[in-house]
Amino acid sequence: MPQNNRRILRFVSLDEAVLDSQELLAQGYIAVGNWDLSQCCRHLSLWLTYPVEGFPPMPFPMNITAWIMKNTFAPRWLKKTLRSGVWPAGVPTDKRTVIAPGGDDSAAVMEFRVAVEKFQAYSGPIQPSPLFGDLDRETWKQVHLLHVAHHLSFLIPQEKSE
Repeated sequence: MPQNNRRILRFVSLDEAVLDSQELLAQGYIAVGNWDLSQCCRHLSLWLTYPVEGFPPMPFPMNITAWIMKNTFAPRWLKKTLRSGVWPAGVPTDKRTVIAPGGDDSAAVMEFRVAVEKFQAYSGPIQPSPLFGDLDRETWKQVHLLHVAHHLSFLIPQEKSE
């Protein structure tokens, strides 16, 4: 299926996103993008844990690239993205967060739920992003909501047979 068949998702809470992933697992889905449910949920789980546990060290020259982006266009890109309410397609990601296809969807959905619960329950200091610097909790929540909606939009629930 071409990408123009993506769902339009606007989550107001991360709990809604977890419910959507659980429904995709229960109903089955058609992937209209490059990733399956396991890949999406595991990728999202990693990004949900980074502001809580800290971001993994970046190897050279990736750390230099991130520093340049953080001090030039990344803050403007983030403001524009948050204002638009849509995570743009085709944004490159850290290759360490790209998961191999064919994983266990059920385990990945559970991992995603646990990561959401951990993020929501966490009350300690939020770790600075190597790309965006210091973000407050609410901004991180908005980033996660857009990021999650982006990835899950490529998974279309299968029609229930009557």
